[in-house]
Amino acid sequence: MKKLIAALAFAAFATVTFAQTPATTTTQTTTTKTTKEKKVVAATPAPTAQEIANAKDKGLVWVNTSAKVYHYKEGKYYGKTKQGKFMTEDDAKAAGYTPVKAAVVK
Repeated sequence: MKKLIAALAFAAFATVTFAQTPATTTTQTTTTKTTKEKKVVAATPAPTAQEIANAKDKGLVWVNTSAKVYHYKEGKYYGKTKQGKFMTEDDAKAAGYTPVKAAVVK
């Protein structure tokens, strides 16, 4: 009788214990958010006066990579924008850059 009571007590205890623990299931949830990602652009050092002079001699344009435009050697911002590089005008056009609009002289 003691064994029967012990077995019933163990069975009752085991059922309660195992009933309370949830079955382990593996589920994978994916949350998608629409966010604007900021493109990190490495800062390039400003060109030196010698580099600007060499680029002018070679007939290169100054491409403002931030504004997606390019400046001619006669322009005010040639070699002076924060983000930019020198390249040929043909390369600038092929890369999708457009010439900067000329200032209107009155």
